[in-house]
Parts: sequence; C-alpha cells; structure tokens
Amino acid sequence: MKEHDRFESVVRERAVLVRVITPEGSFIDDPLDELRGLATTAGTVIVGELMQRRPVPDCTTYLGHGKVAELKQLVESVEADVVILDNDLNPAQTRNLEKELQVKVIDRTELILDIFASSARTHEARLSVELAQLEYSLPRLKRLWTHLSRIKAGVGMRGPGEKQLEVDRRLVEKRITDLRGELRSIEARRERQVAARNDHMTVSLVGYTNAGKSTLMNALTQAGVLVADKLFATLDTRTRRWQLPNWGPVLLSDTVGFIRDLPHRLIASFKATLEEARQADLLLHVADASNPAVCDQIGAVYKVLQEIGIQEKDTLLVLNKIDQLSSPSHGNAVLNRYPSAIPISAKRQLGFDALAYRVSDALSRTFRDIDVETGIDNGRLMAYLAAHGEVLSQRFGEQRVIIHCRIPQKYLGRIAEAGTVVRARDGAPILPPGSAAANVPAVEDVAMEDVAMEDVAMEDVAMEDVAMEDVA
Repeated sequence: MKEHDRFESVVRERAVLVRVITPEGSFIDDPLDELRGLATTAGTVIVGELMQRRPVPDCTTYLGHGKVAELKQLVESVEADVVILDNDLNPAQTRNLEKELQVKVIDRTELILDIFASSARTHEARLSVELAQLEYSLPRLKRLWTHLSRIKAGVGMRGPGEKQLEVDRRLVEKRITDLRGELRSIEARRERQVAARNDHMTVSLVGYTNAGKSTLMNALTQAGVLVADKLFATLDTRTRRWQLPNWGPVLLSDTVGFIRDLPHRLIASFKATLEEARQADLLLHVADASNPAVCDQIGAVYKVLQEIGIQEKDTLLVLNKIDQLSSPSHGNAVLNRYPSAIPISAKRQLGFDALAYRVSDALSRTFRDIDVETGIDNGRLMAYLAAHGEVLSQRFGEQRVIIHCRIPQKYLGRIAEAGTVVRARDGAPILPPGSAAANVPAVEDVAMEDVAMEDVAMEDVAMEDVAMEDVA
C-alpha cells in the first residue's frame, strides 16, 4: 500500500479549532481560515470552532477560565477527540488544558510537525522532521508518562534509582545529537552540490505554502512535482532546467513553502533544504493573489527570509492565481500595493511572457559589460569567457587580443591574472578596491602607452634618417 493511501485510510479524528487573538496578532476576515486548512491537511474532521480576544494569554491555560468551561461543553457536545489551538503553548498550559478537557490538546507547532512528518518522502526530509519533533517533545516528555517512579531492580541488580523520565530524556538528547551530525554532513554535501552549479544562473521559487509554486515549476520545466490543494504538499527541493526565452537555460528550484509563525526549530532543521534559495542568483516570490490575506502572507515570507539571512537577495514578486480572483477590485488593490509585481496564472499559463521578460531583465542586471585584453595565445581564458559569458567582439593584434564580452559579476574574480587587463565599459570598478584585479591598468591607458611607444619608435626612425643624410 502506498504511503498516501495508508495516510488516507487512518481513522480521522474529530477536532475542535481554537484561536486566541491578541493585539499584536494579524487581523483578517476569517482568523481560523489557515488553521482550518492545516487541520484538514492533517486528516482531521472539523466539528467545532471557538475564538477569544484577550490582551494577554492566560499563564495557566492560555484561554480564560470562562472560555475553558465553554470549550469543555463544546467538546462534550460534539464528541471531539482533539482540540487544536492556533497558538504555541508551553508544556504546563497543554497539561492543564488536557486535565480540564479530558481530550488531547495540540498547539500550532505540533500540528505543523505532524503534517511535515506525513509529507516527508526523502531521507533528508525525514531526518529534518525527526529532529524538529524531538526538540519539540524534549521539554514535554513529562506529560507522556503517568508514572514517574524510579526504576526498580531485583536482588543483585540494584541501580542508581534513576527515573524513567531521566532515561528517556538522555536517549532523546543523544538522538538529537546524532541527527544534528547527520544533517550537518548533508548540509555540507548540499553546499558542494549547489556550488558546483556555478556554470548556470539559478532561480529559486519561494513563497507561502499552497501559493502554487509546484504548479508553476511544472508549467515552466515539466518537472512532474506533486501538486495538491493542501498545505505543505511537498517538502523536498527539486531543481530542473528552464529554457528561458531570449536568454538560454537557467536552473529553477522549488523549495519548501513558508507559513505564518513558522517554528524556528523547523527553519533550523530545513537549513540544508533552503540552501538552494540561499545560493540562488534570483528569487521568485510566489504569492496567492486570490487569498484575502495575501498581504499578510507576503509579509510572513519576507520575515522568514530575514530569519534565514537571505532577505537582501534580488527578488521578483509573482502574484499567482489571478484567474481565481473573487473580484477585480481585490486584484487591483493588491497590484496597487505592489505595482512591480508580475500577475500570472500558473494553472492556465497566463502572463508567462511577462514573467520570462522580467526574469531575463533581472538576471541581466548581474552581468557586466567589459573589455578583456590578454595574450593572443591565452586560449584558456578565451574559452572561459565564451563558456561563462557572451563574447560580443574580438580585436586581434600581433601579440594581443581585446575581447568585448558580457559576463556575470561573480565570474570576474577568476579572470584577474598576470598579463591580463580588464576594464568595465561603464567606467565602474570591476572589483572592490584592494583586490587583485582592482589595480590593473585600464585598456585605454595601455593603448595610450602603446601609442606613446609608437611615437618614440617613429622618432628613432626619423633620427636614423637624419643620420643617413649626414653620412651622405
């Protein structure tokens, strides 16, 4: 039986959704919309909902005592199996709520971890999810045990009287250490793999979960990535070749989707997966234009990008699902707020020409228009320029050649060598001051020196003519 079929065949639990809205939280028309999607993705049946506005959460039960009593009545009336909160609870709050409600209580982080566990397919994704789950459960081991007595031993087998909880905590800590070591080796290997792709420009798709990144990936590259109308349908990074019109091939990568209040332990665990976005030349931020909370989702993605340290990378905002807008006024409002955004429909392949043009233009900004003067026998450098850039013209002399080419900025440091002169046509410095190529003479200066040497040679010839006249 396939994993998907086995997951769907599990008996579905009846869930009550709860959210406490605080002043610093985001306000949207339907505050439980995202939690509803998460709970449905996890395979539960939603049988009740409850919300409360509080200036600060209650320190013991997060909800107020009156709301806890109301929630208990709701749970009993609908015969719920689990209560899901759209907030993060500490272990004591979870334990107190379970004691009051007499049903299982899980918070937002635990729900997301459960979804990640069911969606993980590769070895790397499973290790990342297991690490995040263990780090989450470590301070919550106490509530998993009804007995905390010390381990009993018979005659001749008396031990230190260690508690079962302490044994479990030690085992979990050891497993966390082992998983971190494995993920570090995977991360190092992923960095080498990504660094080996320097021969091609790379573009990464990032965005809120269920924004249509996988659909766009399939439409552009025919990658065959799993597409499903649910949150976190895919967790693994896929990289495929995208033949960009009027440009050439680039590498397009699909990454794991983000979400509001994404648990920090998940960000740390999926660091290797996000390496594609970290090393990309350009990010395509895909947003669901049909979602009423699209502006909040865009802000949440930028917040996650800031947390993983890639917020300053060149980014194009792509507004997907324009064919599903509830009203033209909503689409106009979003475009007015983000005037440089690119409206598309990945499902119907609308707006792809504008997308390709904007991507080509953005990638072109990383190129430099330069002249390279080198020896006529330097075939290695000529081949390097042809492979990594676009050679526009070549002017050959007796011993030297001047090559006019366009090449990405990241390759300029590799062409600085003895006997080679590099100059930007726009007059800007090629490399930062102090680097090896920053002090080489400009092409025009070398040409002027050559002209000066020719003048000297002509003077010598004239002197020889004068000398010959004297002899005559």
